[in-house]
Amino acid sequence: MSNLKEFLLNKKTIRCKLNVSSWEEAVKICTDMLVEVDAINLSYYDNIIDFTKDIGPYYVIAPGLAMPHSRPGTSVKENCFSLITLEKPIKFGSEKNDPVDIIIVFAATEKETHTESIRQVVKLFSKPETFKEMRNANSIEELEKIIIKYNE
Repeated sequence: MSNLKEFLLNKKTIRCKLNVSSWEEAVKICTDMLVEVDAINLSYYDNIIDFTKDIGPYYVIAPGLAMPHSRPGTSVKENCFSLITLEKPIKFGSEKNDPVDIIIVFAATEKETHTESIRQVVKLFSKPETFKEMRNANSIEELEKIIIKYNE
C-alpha cells in the first residue's frame, strides 16, 4: 500500500466540522464520498452497519476516533479512505472511547492492505497533537496539512 497521505489527501473525500445526528449518518457520509469517487459500492455501507450491529463498534480505536470499515470484498473497487471531523461528538456505543468526533472510513481490496491501513492510521494518531490539531481544523486544507505533517 502506498503512503496514507496519498489516499487521504483527496478533497472529495474529506469534510470538516460536520453536524450529524447519529453514528450511522456519519458513516453514511463517509461511505457516500467513497461511492462518489467510484472506490466502493453502496453495499459497503450496509456491510459496516451489519457488522457493527453483530459485534459492536470494535473500530472506535481511541478516545474520539472511529475507523469504521468492513472486510475486503466485492464491494471494494480500490483502496481508499475518507475522513470527517464533527462539530459535536456523537456516540458509537463504545464504553471506552465515546464520544467520537473524528471518523475515518477505509476500504481495502485485500487482507494485507486492510492490515496496513489500520497500522498507518494508528501511526498517524500515535501523536496526541494529531487529535488536537484535527479537532481545531476549520477547513479541508488545514486537515490536509495535518495529515502531511504527522504522516512523515
